[in-house]
Amino acid sequence: MTKVLRTPNARFDALSSYEFEPNYFEQSDPALGTLRIHYVDTGPEDARPVIMMHGEPSWSYLYRHMIKRVSAAGLRVIAPDLIGFGRSDKPAKTNDYSYTSHVRWMLAWLDSLDIKDAVLFCQDWGGLIGLRLVSARPEKFAGVLAGNTFLPTGEGKPSKAFEAWKEFSQSVPEFPTGKIIQGATITDLSKDVVAAYDAPYPDESYKAGARIFPALVPTSPDMDGAKDNVDAWKVLGQWNKPFQTCFSDKDPVTGGLDKMFHKMVPGCKDQPHTIVKGGGHFLQEDCFEELSQITVDFCARLP
Repeated sequence: MTKVLRTPNARFDALSSYEFEPNYFEQSDPALGTLRIHYVDTGPEDARPVIMMHGEPSWSYLYRHMIKRVSAAGLRVIAPDLIGFGRSDKPAKTNDYSYTSHVRWMLAWLDSLDIKDAVLFCQDWGGLIGLRLVSARPEKFAGVLAGNTFLPTGEGKPSKAFEAWKEFSQSVPEFPTGKIIQGATITDLSKDVVAAYDAPYPDESYKAGARIFPALVPTSPDMDGAKDNVDAWKVLGQWNKPFQTCFSDKDPVTGGLDKMFHKMVPGCKDQPHTIVKGGGHFLQEDCFEELSQITVDFCARLP
């Protein structure tokens, strides 16, 4: 059985602005054995849940400022770490990961939560996986907020920026997690913040999941996940609940993809879609105050 790594808890001691109590969900994977998913769960238990899903190569730390502001507004915030990231377990081989397995792992986690009328806030792979959760369990969700994300079906040609990123991720000898985050933000991150993005990875052996993610994006219709995403779009094509985009203005990878949601998802109609000014790909670092207010206002408009 493949080795599954677990980052020592000491790596997460005294991280800058991240003082949340850890929660864990364990599931059994037929190929990997027991897998543990970490998640933040804070705010009133009986309040509307807001699920904040991160992407590559970040973890729930990306949402630390938003978690505090949105929960302080009276909402329950739940922010998981994907398998291979943050405080969640990390299978040690790149071929332990697939798009399908990521969805399966997170769907089991979602089903373990006794929630209803939730709002998904998703960015990057948080959308590629999170929107699949919405399409699989639409009854659990009351609305979606999407920023700098998409749901690829393998049609069309990937952008040059994405192709360059994919090539870099698969070839660089040392995968520089913290520097990658810094390179895709407008804000000048402190050394402590960059170190927090490196914290989940004591050495390169822990980074298989982070390294392989760009290669898992469906860029042709025959890749894993592409057909399932076509089916997910069929569900989203009937989605009449509120769906709002809040993309940033300085992301070369996803810029303009918000228009696809506007065209394809009925729930986008009459929503106050926003282009957030001054935000890079990781807009949660650059524009957390505005995004927090967008989230709170969105939830306040829901029935």
